Amino acid sequence: MKKAISIESQTKKHQYDTGFIVGTNDEYQNNNNNNRGDNKNDHETKTPKFVYSPEEKKLLRKINIITIPFICTVAFLQYLDKISLNYSVAMGLYEDTNTTPGDLSWLGAIFYLGYLLFQIPNQYFLQRFSISKYLGTCLIFWGAVLTCTSLAKNFHQLLILRFLQGFFEAAAYPCLQLLITTVYRRSGGEQVTLFGIMLSTNSFATTIGGLIGFGFLSLNGINGLSGWKWCMIILGSVTMVVGVITFLMLPDRAKSRWYRLTTVEMDIVEDRIRDNTVVKSEIIKWNHIFEALREARFYCYMWISFLTHLINGCVTIFSTTIIKSMGFSNMESILLNIPTGITAILLVLLSVYLSRRFNSNSYVGAFMCCITFIGVLLLTVLPEGVYMLIGIFLANIGSVSTLVLSSISNNVSGYTKIVFYNGSYLIAFCLGNFAGPLLIFPHEAPRYITGMSIYMASMLVSAILFLYARWTCVRDNRYRQQMNAENRIFSEQQTTSTVDKNQQVDDLTDKQDLRFLYRP
Repeated sequence: MKKAISIESQTKKHQYDTGFIVGTNDEYQNNNNNNRGDNKNDHETKTPKFVYSPEEKKLLRKINIITIPFICTVAFLQYLDKISLNYSVAMGLYEDTNTTPGDLSWLGAIFYLGYLLFQIPNQYFLQRFSISKYLGTCLIFWGAVLTCTSLAKNFHQLLILRFLQGFFEAAAYPCLQLLITTVYRRSGGEQVTLFGIMLSTNSFATTIGGLIGFGFLSLNGINGLSGWKWCMIILGSVTMVVGVITFLMLPDRAKSRWYRLTTVEMDIVEDRIRDNTVVKSEIIKWNHIFEALREARFYCYMWISFLTHLINGCVTIFSTTIIKSMGFSNMESILLNIPTGITAILLVLLSVYLSRRFNSNSYVGAFMCCITFIGVLLLTVLPEGVYMLIGIFLANIGSVSTLVLSSISNNVSGYTKIVFYNGSYLIAFCLGNFAGPLLIFPHEAPRYITGMSIYMASMLVSAILFLYARWTCVRDNRYRQQMNAENRIFSEQQTTSTVDKNQQVDDLTDKQDLRFLYRP
């Protein structure tokens, strides 16, 4: 009975002295029904526009000022450190370590093998330790490994160091994803905007990386070190310093002391937590994991992650090599990564705008898959030379990743379940990035027909999976709205919530909480 009362209390309207009112899902659903009239064939779910109170706007500015710099800095360093190998090709890496373009494929792939293997302990650590301490420690370790890469003399040493770098960098994205999901609202487009910012930072790293690579190239020969060694030493040192700052100062909870919340702001934060439906729990709930494994959407998102990151694995390692094969010099090949990054940022911003404008992740995701498909197609059919750069600029999956991550954060509830979703996404991410570079065969340069054909097919399949995932969301919402119209939600909710006697009522999954509406 106590649990039933707690569940019922969650459905009441929350009203604060700030004048900001958040309606219940009941009210939302009734509004949706009214908007649709009597048309029973209308399967869409209309989400009312979210309106911020002046007090929450002020709070959100405070959260952004403190949190976004950490998210951007960590995402920037994680991506720049990862693609440092890409720029090193033009700074004497091959000559100093006696490696070949064929070895580069394995150096790119082994990074993601380490990334993959760490995802299993990562699931445990994310629930047992605070994000700030865990992420800060991993930053320090991977910075140290990157610095040591400058000492590598041969392929085998590079292989071991790249594996370790991937192993420790594996914590970055899951921590940032969980931080965004915990601190930012589902409503108001906050989460999709933050994921867009995070992945735009990756693209910014590609852009600025071209200039940084140009700078490192000018250091070649100073103190007897090649430019690529200076690249590893400096980037690794900066990463370790950021790791210490993150360990000590990252706000990793919605009620973090670093936000210096007032009493009124604490009330607003409580409502934001309810909107997120993410309640911190150190208990691993296996029923959350089994529930995820039975969902079609889970496999849609995982396959999209794997298929789209086949291209990412190629671009992050081989973009400079592909550009060089078009006849550009080492310096030009590095600098031409700058417009690649700028184009990627514009595509991510476009995807965020369209998602917020049309209140849809899935349709926009399918559209962005088609743009990437066109980019790969142009690489295959355009005349050899400068025109192929158009294909390189468009063959970017940052916008698609933004929408997949937003779909997961918007449509998954329950702490263990969302950690499992994010971890599984990263496993698929690793497998795609691992396999992607291996589809590039040097003798096929500069067309790489085998790899490009597989990449094009993967983008078309991903677009279809986006549309199927949307259909499942709309179908489930229609069922829940029907239950609400028949006043059957509360009795069913009471039954679902007693499945596990140890289940915290506030930590319900999206399937258990029948008032939860999906955002297709």
